[in-house]
Amino acid sequence: MLTPEALRQSRIETVAHSLREDIGSGDITAALIPADRITNGQVITREAAIIAGTQWVDEVFGQVDPSIQLDWHVSDGDQVVANQVLFTVSGNARSLLTAERSALNWLQSLSGVATNCHRYAELVAHTSVRLLDTRKTLPGLRLAEKYAVTCGGCFNHRIGLWDAFLIKENHIAACGSIANAIDAAHRIAPGRPVEVETENLDELRQALAAGADIIMLDEFSLADMRTAVALAEGASKLEASGGINSETLVPVAETGVDYISIGALTKDIKAVDLSMRLNAIS
Repeated sequence: MLTPEALRQSRIETVAHSLREDIGSGDITAALIPADRITNGQVITREAAIIAGTQWVDEVFGQVDPSIQLDWHVSDGDQVVANQVLFTVSGNARSLLTAERSALNWLQSLSGVATNCHRYAELVAHTSVRLLDTRKTLPGLRLAEKYAVTCGGCFNHRIGLWDAFLIKENHIAACGSIANAIDAAHRIAPGRPVEVETENLDELRQALAAGADIIMLDEFSLADMRTAVALAEGASKLEASGGINSETLVPVAETGVDYISIGALTKDIKAVDLSMRLNAIS
């Protein structure tokens, strides 16, 4: 589960890293400006988007210079249009210029995830299915990207390898059977969700009989998905997975599965085009 404290700690650490890699030993171009110069400006979006990452922007400016003032005109999850002002900013000119790129990188990237997720969620809004992300995230940025997924109207799968079981083909082979793997999971961590990946209806029946909480239907045909829904009858939640994209999503959702996991929610992302415009430096 994505907790506020875990998210806060991750934000502090990853923002600090992003500033270290950008600033290094110092911003030599910003040093051209007299140290006492004060200015203000605004950040706009050049395209329609769903916003995510406002707290990462706050963290960037706060770590660079706590005296910088930001005034947000939007919140995470808001839908914005091209040329809309997202926030205004004022403070030391050197600090603003030093923080600019890192702040916009966070906002444009996380808003890109949220915007992508919103597009997918809108396609299946007429169904009760929940769209789930995966672990296909940029290394080190998982919590931030999974937060952005929720801003776009989709949902988080497990956060990592520690918070839920996902028993796949190799786990089953090593344990000897689906039933053995599920039984071992219940003994190792009682109460943790147990999901099993299945590749056909026979494996689905085995997972149902063994009491899996969630059964993944890996690359099932639409006909087999509908059969799986009838067989499960609510005894286990069903998750469709495998090669699902915006073109194939709706028919899958309409089979009646509970979840659809899509790696593209975080993997195939285009950053939102943003711009910071500073006023004359005084």
